[in-house]
Amino acid sequence: MDRKFFHTSLWCMAIVAAVSLLAALSLPAKAQTPTGSKWWPSEWGPDDQRGAMNRITPAKVLEAVSLIKEGKIYQLGRVYEPGMPLFGNRHYSLTIPGVPTGGPFGTNKLVYNDEMFSGEIGQIGTQFDGLGHIGTRVNGEDIFYNGFKLSEFGDSYGLKKIGVENVGVFFTRGVLLDVAAYKGVDRLEVGYVITIDDIKGTLEKEGIDIREGDVVIFRTGHGKLWMKDNKTYNSGEPGPGVTAIKWLVDKKIVMTASDTWATEAVPGEDPDRPFEGHQWLMNRNGIYNLENLDLEELAADKVYEFAFIFAPLRLKGATGSPGNPIAVR
Repeated sequence: MDRKFFHTSLWCMAIVAAVSLLAALSLPAKAQTPTGSKWWPSEWGPDDQRGAMNRITPAKVLEAVSLIKEGKIYQLGRVYEPGMPLFGNRHYSLTIPGVPTGGPFGTNKLVYNDEMFSGEIGQIGTQFDGLGHIGTRVNGEDIFYNGFKLSEFGDSYGLKKIGVENVGVFFTRGVLLDVAAYKGVDRLEVGYVITIDDIKGTLEKEGIDIREGDVVIFRTGHGKLWMKDNKTYNSGEPGPGVTAIKWLVDKKIVMTASDTWATEAVPGEDPDRPFEGHQWLMNRNGIYNLENLDLEELAADKVYEFAFIFAPLRLKGATGSPGNPIAVR
């Protein structure tokens, strides 16, 4: 073979190979899961069970402390009571047997009351979504945060991994995005999808930013329906769409929260992909979610950044927790 022709052929083959490689790289990767590429192991290692809570460092706690200037406390949790909005067969019941339950005892005639509670404790009222709450079925396996397979850690008497007892305490910077005020409405309409531009506009109006390790709280005005029009409250809700949630994920926040029952818009951007924002938060990125908050006093005082404090109940193996998160300014 002519040496010149041989070298020319090799050169042409190299060019063809390079072009083919570039073409392949330019094509979208085939989705490995129903929500995109494989998301595990997490950035904190294949055994991590805390997710974004790892972002609450001592420095982040001190940043939150520095925001306390007046010492005013805002309770953000709803009252747990009969008649509050519930879904499906979830229920709430509190009974004090006996009234009094026991006594009197001794010459001092002591009496006491105890209560019995019945309900889906992690997913009623003000509710905290843990990492064991949301998963994705991938090739027949239900995969949760960090690639944990439900077939290996699921148990009817409590999850063997990523239970709420692993979470720890939230003591970090909180930011309130009063999107309803930014849009100039009393209440965003059911189904309204909060966009990235809405978030940016709200941040600019309030003069704040979003930082790594923050809790980002959405006020939509939907919470004004609580215990007043439960039917409309449960019919759907305004909230960030999955596009905005992905943007928040890139901000490396630790939790989203809201005055609605799911935080994200219902129905969302694509009715065929319900609650996909939950998958991007908890499932893929270990970011928590807190729902059914009362934000009216916080919004009325225009408190947009504050120390946020919340300690989920240490319910071993639970998927969520009730509680009363607080903001301190």
